Amino acid sequence: MPKIYVLHENADWMAPLRAALDARHLPFEEWHLAEGSIDLGAAPPEGVFYSRMSASSHTRGHRFAPELTGSVLAWLQAHGRRVVNGSRALELEVSKVKQYLALNAVGIPTPPTVVAVGEDALRDAVRKAETPFILKPNRGGKGLGVQLFQSAASAEAEIDRGLFDDAPDGTFLVQRYIASAEPVIIRNEFVGGERVYSVRVDTSGGFLLCPADVCNVPETPQSFEFCPAGVTPEGARPKFEILPGFSHPLHAKMKRFLADNAIEVAGIEMIVDTEGKAWVYDINTNTNYNPDAEAAAGLTGSDGSGMGALASFLGRELKQIARLAAAD
Repeated sequence: MPKIYVLHENADWMAPLRAALDARHLPFEEWHLAEGSIDLGAAPPEGVFYSRMSASSHTRGHRFAPELTGSVLAWLQAHGRRVVNGSRALELEVSKVKQYLALNAVGIPTPPTVVAVGEDALRDAVRKAETPFILKPNRGGKGLGVQLFQSAASAEAEIDRGLFDDAPDGTFLVQRYIASAEPVIIRNEFVGGERVYSVRVDTSGGFLLCPADVCNVPETPQSFEFCPAGVTPEGARPKFEILPGFSHPLHAKMKRFLADNAIEVAGIEMIVDTEGKAWVYDINTNTNYNPDAEAAAGLTGSDGSGMGALASFLGRELKQIARLAAAD
């Protein structure tokens, strides 16, 4: 019988999805794609294939996992299998350059950006940049490598210390810093192409904004190399907070962007500047959800939660596959 196949490279991020699939009694299997092989002469099994490949795989020692996943997705799609977040989603997951161009194509503003490959080109770009500016790798993940600079000299000093070696694809972005009225961003979560909810994320602690429960570790210099979602001091406003009833004019364009690029599951991050204009600066097609924020909003375990909505969506797609198989 067909089942759900989850393609990923990080077992630590799988626990909430496993629980949601189990709660709905959905058959599933994990394909861990840190390494492996494919027999192109063989046919893949029947089922629904959901890709959770992450741009940050290299930080876990899985540098070529996206490349292997790309081959697997091409194989699945060549055989007509039902794939959720297929080749185009992966292409955008590992390239902010391609994200921005695709977002701009549907009228979504992105921060003005210069792309640089090569140390000389990078130095030239930062010298010409309006300050302050953001320097980030084209292929990053979890906010790693994203740095704010107040001057070209401070950026060049960081390049001298080896920043140039931190981009997996050798490509850096020099980006205008978008100043917001308060240190927050809004992350808009979509499943099946529909928005599940939007969440307010406090950025006062830095750019590492992974919402996964496994990322909630103490903020020490060592933990910043991992993926801290932050620790909320007693009495303080939570770092992640779901915004009930939130809506924004860009939501309709976000839905069009997802449909145009065959992306069905994603977190779309935007920042609102001091004049009220919203800019989208990142798309995460391997989205995670913050359990504390969902619990505070009364969404834990329901289809209104991120993983609940995802598991139910995959279940509906599996039911459709099974119905078609029975008809044959």
